[in-house]
Amino acid sequence: MPDDSPARATARETIALLTGAAGFTEHRPPSHPLPPDGPLGWAGYDAARERAGTRTGEEESVVYGTGVVGDRACVLLAFEFGFLGGSLGRLTGDRLAAAYELALTRRLPLLALVATGGSRMQEGMVALTQLQRVAAASTRLRAAGLPQIAVVRDPTTGGGWATVGAGADVVLALPGAQVGFAGSRVRPADADPHAYSAEGQFAAGQVDAVVPPGELARAVTHWLRALGPHGALPAAPLPRALSAAPLPETGREAVAAARDPRRPRAEAYLADYFGARLPLHGDRCGGADPGLLCGFGLRADGLPVAYVAQCGTPTRPAGYRAAARTIRLADRLGVPVLTLVDTPGAANDAEAERAGAGAAIADAFAAVAEARVPVTTLVIGEGGSGGALALAAPDNTHVTADSYFSVIAPELAAAILKRPPSETGATADQLRLRPQDLLELGFARSIVS
Repeated sequence: MPDDSPARATARETIALLTGAAGFTEHRPPSHPLPPDGPLGWAGYDAARERAGTRTGEEESVVYGTGVVGDRACVLLAFEFGFLGGSLGRLTGDRLAAAYELALTRRLPLLALVATGGSRMQEGMVALTQLQRVAAASTRLRAAGLPQIAVVRDPTTGGGWATVGAGADVVLALPGAQVGFAGSRVRPADADPHAYSAEGQFAAGQVDAVVPPGELARAVTHWLRALGPHGALPAAPLPRALSAAPLPETGREAVAAARDPRRPRAEAYLADYFGARLPLHGDRCGGADPGLLCGFGLRADGLPVAYVAQCGTPTRPAGYRAAARTIRLADRLGVPVLTLVDTPGAANDAEAERAGAGAAIADAFAAVAEARVPVTTLVIGEGGSGGALALAAPDNTHVTADSYFSVIAPELAAAILKRPPSETGATADQLRLRPQDLLELGFARSIVS
C-alpha cells in the first residue's frame, strides 16, 4: 500500500470541511470480526491493523454517518487513507454497504469522500469481491432515484475509483489529486503522470469539476440542492428571447440571422436563465465536446433544471453522449430538462465517424424519447438536420425569431439538387425553415419573444 502522508486531510477533517458546525453523526455496522490475521491468515496482518488503528484512531478505513452540508441532509462516507492506504477489505465493505443502505432507508443523497489505494491484498479475493457489494448497493440507490456524489481526494485509485468514485452520478476532484484505476506502483514506468491526475481525468471527460478545498462545501451544497431528491417538479420554464430580431421575410434572411455572430448564444441564455450553474463534464468514455454545455442549474426561485445546450458548433460524438448522460440522470432524479438547440449539424469529419457519431446521435434521440420528466426545447440559432433534432423535444419545441430548422442546410440542398449557388436563397425558401414556417408546420409550439 502507498505510504501514509501527513499532508493529506484525514477522513474526519474532510467531513468537517463540509459539515462545519452542522456536525456529523457517526454510524457503525454490526460487528463481524475477522479470523486471526484475516481470511487468508496473512502473517502480521492483525499487527498491521493495530498499528493503523493506533496511528489514525480509526477502526477501519471508512467512516460513515449522517450530516448536513449547507442546508441539505445527506449520508457521508469518507475514506481514511492513513488506515492501510484507505484500502478495501471485508470490514470496509461492511461499512460501505451499510452507508448505501442508510441512504436508501432514509432516502438521502450519498456523498462519498474517496481516498484509497484499492483492494486490500492481505485479504485476497475476499477484499476484491467487496467491489461487487459496492456496485450492487450503488445500483439499488440508483433504482430508488437517489443521487450519488463523489469527491475524489489524493489518491483515488484501483477498485475504489472504479466503484465508489467513477460510479457516482457527479464526480468532483480536489486539485492535484492522483486519480486513476492504476496506482503509482503498478502503472507502466513511462506512463504520462498527467493522465492519472484530477486535471488529466477532467480533460478526458471522467471528472465533472476540479474544485479547490475552500470552494468544496459551496459546490457540494449546490449539487445537493439540484439533485434532490425532489417531489413532483413542473416543466422547465421557457427562457425569454435575448434579442429583438424581427421575423425574417425569406428563408435566406432566416439563415443569415441564425448565423449572425452577434446573435445571443447558449452562454448568454444560460446566464440569464439560472442563478447557479453546475456543469457536468465529459462523456465518461474519454471525450469532451466544448461546443455542448451540460449540467444542472438552480433558478432564482430554487427550481432545479437540467440543461443541454449547443453552442453553435458542429456537435461531436462526445457531446451527444454527454447529453444523453445528463438527460438520463435528470430523468432518474425527477428533474425537468431544458435543451437549447444551436448547431449547423453533427460533426461529419473522419474523427467523428471513428468516435461513433451515428451511435452517439442515436443514443441522444433515445434519451429524449425515453424521458419521463418534461423536456423543453428552445431553438436559439441554427437547427441543422438530425444533429439538431436529436436534442429537440417532440411536441414541446419552441423557436426564437433569429433561428431556423431544416432537414438540410440550404447550400447542401442546392448542391444535391445540382443547382448553382445563386439558387441557394430560393432553395431556403422551398425548405420552409423560417420560424413562422416551423410554427405553421406544427414543429414549433411557439415563437418566443
